[in-house]
Amino acid sequence: MPISKQGWELHIVRQTVQRRASDGKKRTVGVYQVYHDGQPVAGLSGQTAESRGPGDNSVAENGKRVEPGVYPLWTQDGTKYDTIGYVDNLSTSARPKPGIELKNTGARAEILIHPGVNSFLSSIGCINLCTSLPNAAEPISYVGSRRRVIALIDDMKAFLKTDFPSQNSRRIPRAQVVIEGEPA
Repeated sequence: MPISKQGWELHIVRQTVQRRASDGKKRTVGVYQVYHDGQPVAGLSGQTAESRGPGDNSVAENGKRVEPGVYPLWTQDGTKYDTIGYVDNLSTSARPKPGIELKNTGARAEILIHPGVNSFLSSIGCINLCTSLPNAAEPISYVGSRRRVIALIDDMKAFLKTDFPSQNSRRIPRAQVVIEGEPA
């Protein structure tokens, strides 16, 4: 499923599933790249961590990754994560943390792109951005993951200019996520 080459796009390609030996927990690892009208944006790429698969949008709160597809982006308004008004604090307990919401996820709700919190996975269906996850022993760095989520938000604001919403719980025009792959 290729990107549309229109507007702001986050392209995620799932590549593998990692299983931690100590407890058998699984995470899906992929790569991401941001595009502006089909052109890759330097510095806005890395890896992703998601829940185990297969992708499933039919059952609410199932703890699995979302299905491959194209999802519009919205500003998030919550107690744990916000797109506008997140706290400027590197503490993992500070709230709200930065986050962006995927919509049109079927029976699923509150599917977010948000920082991972110094662990194997910080998700029950969301997407954590990372620098590198070479194997299941590598934890997600909160500081790096937070920086990557903020970079997405800042880049969308700069690219969309006055089209970027000024409030949370709003559709972000001309912005979407394209997710590919269903590794076992």
